[in-house]
Amino acid sequence: MKFTPATIPDILLIDPDIYEDKRGFFFESYHLERFQRAGIIGSFVQDNHSGSAKGVLRGLHYQINRPQGKLIKIVIGTIYDVCVDLRKNSPTFAQWIGIELAAETHQQLWIPPGFAHGFYVLSEWAEVIYKTTDYYSPKDERTIAWNDPDLNIDWHLNSTPVLSEKDSHGLSFSEAPKYNF
Repeated sequence: MKFTPATIPDILLIDPDIYEDKRGFFFESYHLERFQRAGIIGSFVQDNHSGSAKGVLRGLHYQINRPQGKLIKIVIGTIYDVCVDLRKNSPTFAQWIGIELAAETHQQLWIPPGFAHGFYVLSEWAEVIYKTTDYYSPKDERTIAWNDPDLNIDWHLNSTPVLSEKDSHGLSFSEAPKYNF
């Protein structure tokens, strides 16, 4: 496995060693010791799986009192994944990154606790599986407006995004609670 820091260095792009032959392929998607050596400490407590049609935008989500680290993997399709640093004491506070992730590459993305997360579906259909380091807590969930002018995120939109009711009423970045770490 190869762990490559993104432009926000705490976020890691993970490329597996893929073994292919006429039968198909095999790779390790998780290996505790290798993840720990890369600085991914902690345990995963929940797996989530979402399916979305082209043009769906989910996010920007985070949990204020129970921050979650997320290990993102695309199993079908292609998405544009966005992470926003909400850690007040971070040198990259209020910065965002966007990374295209596709099932064909088998890449994964590690997002540590302290980030808001969202994605936009580029393919006709996409399925995203992600592990989290804390349980889903509805009372702690917050949403930042995907189109907040202070963040000015380039979502690589092909059309007007399809949003949930919750995502269409996200908080502005300036009024959204942040982390004190």
